[in-house]
Amino acid sequence: MPEAGENACMFRPAPHHHPIRRVLISLPFAVALLALAATVALGHNDRPPVPAFPSVLLAWTLDPVPIVGVGMAAAAYLWTERRVARRHPASPAPRHRRWLFMGGIAAILVALVSPVDTYENVLFSVHMVQHMLLEMVAAPLIVLSAPITLVLRATGPSARRAILAVLHSQPARWLTFPLVTWLLFAGINWGWHFSGLYNVALENDPVHYLEHASFLAAALLFWWPAIGPDPQPWRMPHAVRLMYLFLAMPQNSFLGVALLSTQRVLYLHYVTVVRAWGPTPLDDQHLGGTVMWVFGDMVFLAAMLGVVWAWMHFEDARTVRLDARLDREERERREDLERRALSRSRDG
Repeated sequence: MPEAGENACMFRPAPHHHPIRRVLISLPFAVALLALAATVALGHNDRPPVPAFPSVLLAWTLDPVPIVGVGMAAAAYLWTERRVARRHPASPAPRHRRWLFMGGIAAILVALVSPVDTYENVLFSVHMVQHMLLEMVAAPLIVLSAPITLVLRATGPSARRAILAVLHSQPARWLTFPLVTWLLFAGINWGWHFSGLYNVALENDPVHYLEHASFLAAALLFWWPAIGPDPQPWRMPHAVRLMYLFLAMPQNSFLGVALLSTQRVLYLHYVTVVRAWGPTPLDDQHLGGTVMWVFGDMVFLAAMLGVVWAWMHFEDARTVRLDARLDREERERREDLERRALSRSRDG
């Protein structure tokens, strides 16, 4: 059978002379080694210098943990995309989805290894920019790139059935239920920002990694049912998607306004940081609340406009299908009448 041959090919050792495959496999590890060497050489600066242009553009932390993670994700995506092109040469993966995925990867890198990461430990407002990049830029771009669809097209029938079985399993159905994803997204944001965990994360690297991972994971789950083209256990109608996103705006606004309106510094870490430049800790906290409020609501509004656009195209396509069906039925009815008339004329 052809499928058996294809599945057998999946498990054959890769040819050692294939340059692209060698590059894709070795790239994350090479980047990780360079990042680790840079981290050891430069060290982690808890008191970064005054952010003056253009030197601030060179203040990258080069943290190897996120670099390895996103490097492996990017390599896996490119390898899977190439496999789809081999299996389906007439219909390869859409190129724009690759750029969406790479845009999400770039947003993660900017958030976690760029000057944003350098200054997030001394400025709450920059820390908020970091979280917005993860939740409001990287997550929706990755969801829009349809990585699950790409994997399904790259695999054989048995692996495809296994993946779909996992997607439609009871735990997956519970975890991806829209009410659960909405509450999880809101709960993660409120829980981290209004508990002692936020301050702990600022002073403990493992907890800090957990914080970033939880923000990104919750955001991926949140955006999936709203704008994701991938197959999913729950497919919401467009009207429900609009309500899902619309209700997310006030909770984001309330959280931003809460940070903006409070007259005390919520995170003692920023009080203890020694710096002779920039805003006061309270003004910085107010600025961070403004970033969450304004930028977050702008992204939600853009997402709602995207859903409206998709809804209009869906209705247009449905109208075209309905018109085609009615035309076909009318044509069949006329042909039937003509056959009956011809039959009666012959009988007469």
